[in-house]
Amino acid sequence: MARVYNFSAGPSMLPEEVLKKAASEMLDYKGSGQSVMEMSHRSKIYQSIIDEAQSLIRELMNIPDNYKVLFLQGGASTQFAAIPLNFMNGSGKADYVITGQWAKKAFAEAQKYGDVKVVASSADKTFSYIPKTTKEDFRQDADYAYICMNNTIYGTVYKELPDTGDVPLIADISSCFLSEPIDVSKFAVVYGGAQKNVAPAGLTIVIVREDFLGKARDITPTMLDYKVHADNGSMYNTPPCYTIYICKLVLEWIKGLGGLEKMKEINEKKAKLLYDFLDSSKMFRGTVVPEDRSLMNVPFVTDSDELNAKFIKEAEANGFVNLKGHRTVGGMRASIYNAMPIEGVEKLVAFMKKFEEENS
Repeated sequence: MARVYNFSAGPSMLPEEVLKKAASEMLDYKGSGQSVMEMSHRSKIYQSIIDEAQSLIRELMNIPDNYKVLFLQGGASTQFAAIPLNFMNGSGKADYVITGQWAKKAFAEAQKYGDVKVVASSADKTFSYIPKTTKEDFRQDADYAYICMNNTIYGTVYKELPDTGDVPLIADISSCFLSEPIDVSKFAVVYGGAQKNVAPAGLTIVIVREDFLGKARDITPTMLDYKVHADNGSMYNTPPCYTIYICKLVLEWIKGLGGLEKMKEINEKKAKLLYDFLDSSKMFRGTVVPEDRSLMNVPFVTDSDELNAKFIKEAEANGFVNLKGHRTVGGMRASIYNAMPIEGVEKLVAFMKKFEEENS
């Protein structure tokens, strides 16, 4: 069976090179006579896998030495509670910018633990833009400020970080993780679910500045205390072993391409192909203001729900799957993460042109 072009927002496609490598090592990892799926996480051979993964992500992201890299479970959604429990522990205040459903959910979770303020929101226009903020919008005694860097559902991204003054910045980077270089030193914490650009579902990566650790509330469950995981090298409990192994293979793949600068170049080329077509089309249009468009998630619509449904059905029949937009937005969404080849976007655009000609 031929592989399809999978535009899913997550779990998303993985590089074929990675899948083939994993398949070749499925029964016997490097002469150990066992699959990584079967290994004890306390074994020397598995320790080498997680160490290599951590070393690679540090190298690719140029992570400063005073940051810890944690390989955790529970998804980004679990971090919505872990963040206030670990860090909203000085003034008991935190400021959130609401740019989509995930920031909204993170805000709602944080409200359970302290004085949480919405600094700005783009809900008034269905999260189709990134709201502008100034340093004065943020309470300078807040324990942290929080943003969602790239909004998977709505297709927006921060091109410039908000000026929060002296307030530490925390960002959910789930859907733009490893898609381009990022200056980790500008954040107290960045984190994300791995199932979009980094690995299969099951792994959450948290990168946290060391001076931010060790302040968790007494009520913080042990499994949500970042210092516990940092002190135990992400081995306090059994980690998602196989997912971390695939993560290592993906990191090797990115390094082989030329690192995050090269990854950004490829992603910009893919996104330009699709956005240029949407801007010239008489049938399809993007839903995000041009200055805030994501490289990763591209929502688009026609003027007819019936035409949207017909397009999605015919696209799937032609090997372009998971193009249906999120239920809160409707229409279509093409998630063109790192593993989507340029060829996949070129063929999608060609199909969209053909569909437009046949249905105009």
